[in-house]
Amino acid sequence: MKRMFAGFAAALGLLAQTPPKTIENTGKPMTVTAECKLADMPPLGLSCSEQEPCPLYLELSDLELVGTKLFVVGNLHTNSATLESIVLASEDLGKTWFEPTPRIMGSGLDHIEFVDFENGWIGGQLQQALPRDAFFLLSDDGGKTWRKRTVSGESQIGAIEQFHFENKTNGMMILDLIQPGENGNLYELYESNTGGESWSVRQLSPKPIPWKYPKHLSGEFRLRPDGPSKSFRLERKQAEKWVPIASFLISAGVCKPAEPADVAPPAEPKADEPPTGVFVIQQGPPSKKKPHHQ
Repeated sequence: MKRMFAGFAAALGLLAQTPPKTIENTGKPMTVTAECKLADMPPLGLSCSEQEPCPLYLELSDLELVGTKLFVVGNLHTNSATLESIVLASEDLGKTWFEPTPRIMGSGLDHIEFVDFENGWIGGQLQQALPRDAFFLLSDDGGKTWRKRTVSGESQIGAIEQFHFENKTNGMMILDLIQPGENGNLYELYESNTGGESWSVRQLSPKPIPWKYPKHLSGEFRLRPDGPSKSFRLERKQAEKWVPIASFLISAGVCKPAEPADVAPPAEPKADEPPTGVFVIQQGPPSKKKPHHQ
């Protein structure tokens, strides 16, 4: 029954919510870790081994301020493949952090925008050999929960270049197709009148489509990579200075195969039961865009 429900939820694009694990900000760069599962390596094109593990890196690409809440989005990746997306949230202006939504395997998140205190969107796509299958994460409760909606019903190469919502219902988006389509088009302009639940193509073009909306900024906050600390720094402007609020290490550990599974010994049969010969095997746990805010 649980498997049936999980499959049904996946078909609807729902993201299961789990109790968030809090990361405390002690003033030093915080570490975001990832778990590499052996079954995930072939689909992602990874060939990490115990002898040669793959270094993992955190990439943060955008931030948003919603009242006293902060959100940053990005992905975790190796030198050759994107492992999973990540959303980090803070409800106390950077003192503590948690992940409000599960990570999506093989995906990266590039842009986040809220139009008010409740309605927000995060744009992303699968990151394979070429970006493809663009999608949005939608929230109507201030970022407490998110649901996934694809841009197109069919698999399509392309990445979300820009998006903007005028209100909780009406939004525009440009999709960069990366390579020319059948008619030589490289860009597609989409419109949504359903708050991002569905999208319709409004314009096709072989050249970049002019974007009439101003660049998305988060006012007094900015996100940038910092070489000396080898981290992404979230900073707040106070007077004429940028003061660090929080930082996350770029290094996120390594990806390597799981340790051998632990094998439980056969259970002793009861006196009135014949041996079954059955034992249980317990399985063990087995890019890129620059920040938009300078």
